[in-house]
Amino acid sequence: MKLLAPDNIAEIVPYPPGKPQDELEREYGITESIKLASNENPFGPSPKAVEAIRKMLTGLHRYPDGSSYYLTQAIAHWVDATPEQIVLGNGSNEVIEFLVKAFVQPGDEVITSHPSFLMYQKFVQIRGGRNTVINLRQFDHDLDAIVEATTKRTRLIFLDNPNNPCATLISRDKFMNFLKRLPETVIVVLDEAYIDFVDQEKRIDINSLIRDNVGIPAVVSLRTFSKAFGLAGLRVGFGIMHLDIASLLHRVRQPFNINLPAQIGALAALDDQEHYDRTMKLTKEGLVWLTEKVKALGCKAYSSHTNFFLIDVQGDATTLYESMLYKGVIVRSMKAYGFPNYIRITIGTNDENKRFIKALKDSLTELGYV
Repeated sequence: MKLLAPDNIAEIVPYPPGKPQDELEREYGITESIKLASNENPFGPSPKAVEAIRKMLTGLHRYPDGSSYYLTQAIAHWVDATPEQIVLGNGSNEVIEFLVKAFVQPGDEVITSHPSFLMYQKFVQIRGGRNTVINLRQFDHDLDAIVEATTKRTRLIFLDNPNNPCATLISRDKFMNFLKRLPETVIVVLDEAYIDFVDQEKRIDINSLIRDNVGIPAVVSLRTFSKAFGLAGLRVGFGIMHLDIASLLHRVRQPFNINLPAQIGALAALDDQEHYDRTMKLTKEGLVWLTEKVKALGCKAYSSHTNFFLIDVQGDATTLYESMLYKGVIVRSMKAYGFPNYIRITIGTNDENKRFIKALKDSLTELGYV
């Protein structure tokens, strides 16, 4: 067999998936492990969403609504936009793919930061575009370097805000100054997967930038139901953008890209303000408690605008990750991101947070890190 795949496809390194939790338990001989590695919502989905999905299961023989009409209407109301400004995706990563398909031709450039979401660069490579990668500066997006790297071939700039894995945030003033220094032909994409955890007064006003875009580039916001709404398993994301951009994205969108349970579940989740508020409250309380405990153990805990944070464990992060696995606590080593002494953890439930602190304390002592 001879395969004639183009070089830009053959050279792609597949996205590295984590092992299933039950497989890790089998491999390490542990039970009842807790997973604090993937920034999921530990409080689960809205009971209203679960019930709504249960009721619609007998209708799985029908195709979903190809326009996701009711969900689009509800999202537009939630974010104070018009339905024409909303584009839904199978996870917000599909909206990223739409943007690259619609605006990037072979040889065009896309600017991203490192570290950040790996799929930005992979979609560009699939399209035959050129990735320009700018390293973070002291855990923040280096906006000055991004401006300097922008050329006539630059089509998109992706900024995860807050950043993953550093949980840092671009201020309103810095972002506005950044936009004014860019050509209007560029589209700036703010990946706001964790925006729900950001204090309202610190959020960038996306809607005003979409409405009043004279003299600045177009801005697109990406959002998801995977984090604050606890629906990661359904894969529902969306973008907020000028309707002209939305129109182009719909031309490259596959029909029925949001399945029926996803539409029903996300719609019900938007109607459960109580569950959403509870998630926000418990996450922020957990972040404060964990930060204090981590510091008391002699590690450095970094401030966060998300449901996760970085910890400098004062030693090799992967060795500590392995040690904690044997204690039934799954965290994320940041060694592959260029931070060899850092782990990233998700805020868990009260019980999970307590188990994490105990496992961290025991592992730090065993390894002699602090």
